[in-house]
Amino acid sequence: MSIAQLAPALRPELSLAPPPLETAVAERTPNPAPRIRAVPEGTEARGFVLYVGLDEAKAAAAGTNLHRIVEALKALAVEIAPNAETYAAVALAPQGAGGRDVDVVRLALQDPAALAKYRQPEDAADRHPAGVIVDISRKRALLDGETAALTYKEFELLQYLVLREGRTIDRAELISSLWNADEDEVPNERTIDVHVRRLRAKLGGYEDIVRTVRGVGYRFDRHADVSIRQASTPSPDLF
Repeated sequence: MSIAQLAPALRPELSLAPPPLETAVAERTPNPAPRIRAVPEGTEARGFVLYVGLDEAKAAAAGTNLHRIVEALKALAVEIAPNAETYAAVALAPQGAGGRDVDVVRLALQDPAALAKYRQPEDAADRHPAGVIVDISRKRALLDGETAALTYKEFELLQYLVLREGRTIDRAELISSLWNADEDEVPNERTIDVHVRRLRAKLGGYEDIVRTVRGVGYRFDRHADVSIRQASTPSPDLF
């Protein structure tokens, strides 16, 4: 597959061929062999990663699909450099996950630069003891620097609301998402209020971070005295 054939391969109705790669580089810079990024001494560049944020629905709307795009890009790499080795990985996320597609992809595939945005210093609680820290990395909540005595299920409940900040979650969704049918004590839509009440009691003076939306369910709204700590590897529930 040639460069001129790349666009028609992705979308058959496109026929415009891009300018030769050498011409495009020459137009951008007088240096015929630019270094895109400095390589630290003692290391060598062995390849690159290209993150593409695109789901199947958006690909279909553009007249193509992810498989065709991947195959065309792999073929193009081999056309330009016959010795190139390629490997493609698909980033998976739960349906309805928020955020930009490319950011979801970078996090799912463990891009260090993307993960760094979610890291917080280990001594954050020591430097900022006042308020609430929801530590998803360690499955705990800190209240003014002290660990709240939450059960595993209570923390899961808090985490579920926190990761869906600003969205009201109805009781049925909380039950179906956090309890398995074979568990000994599966709440119904009336008794779920008991679990939320216990969680709020353990949050003490910060109980209002879990808001009750009358007749609907519960919601977490970001407060100035609440911070979220993520792990270097995001929670599976993040996406």
